[in-house]
Amino acid sequence: MKALWLGIYFSVLIWSAIAPKDGFTWFLEVFPALIGLAILAATRRRFPLTPLAYWLTLVHMLILMVGGHYTYAEVPLFDWLREAFHWQRNNYDKVGHFAQGFVPALLAREVVLRLAVINGRAWLNFFVLCFVLALSALYELLEWAVAEASGDSAVAFLATQGDVWDTQSDMAMALLGAVVCLLFLSRIHDRQISALGRRS
Repeated sequence: MKALWLGIYFSVLIWSAIAPKDGFTWFLEVFPALIGLAILAATRRRFPLTPLAYWLTLVHMLILMVGGHYTYAEVPLFDWLREAFHWQRNNYDKVGHFAQGFVPALLAREVVLRLAVINGRAWLNFFVLCFVLALSALYELLEWAVAEASGDSAVAFLATQGDVWDTQSDMAMALLGAVVCLLFLSRIHDRQISALGRRS
């Protein structure tokens, strides 16, 4: 599994780095995936995650790499979807923000459950949703800071595409991702956490 995971990661990373639409935007979008790999490598022995967490993290990283290669506003498949469904904009960035809620929700859930930080499933779910919203807000603040510091060169990174409600809808998509994750993956996640505990 490890070799396959790394093979997919580095194959897509290398592809994304070859003639990206904008080199600065590529770096900004792919940087979290590079940091994520470093964190996963550093914690693999001390705090190995469930297979579900590793694979969903990889999917999130691939979303970042594709967005970095094309810029979020110009991913070809979503240009086609925009035409087919008469959307006002390319909505690939909404996929990214949905993943920004979906995957961190699972990761936060796993850490909190395994370290027994919170008692009670209702409080666990509340914490996870608050964590995801805080993370999403932090990301929007970082986007703003980068845009202020970089000027016009950060327009592709922001990917607002003229939508005055882009920041709010990004955060709403992250919240939706977290809710969907908790609703549909909690049981299988619990089973994988139990299996991980039996192996350790």
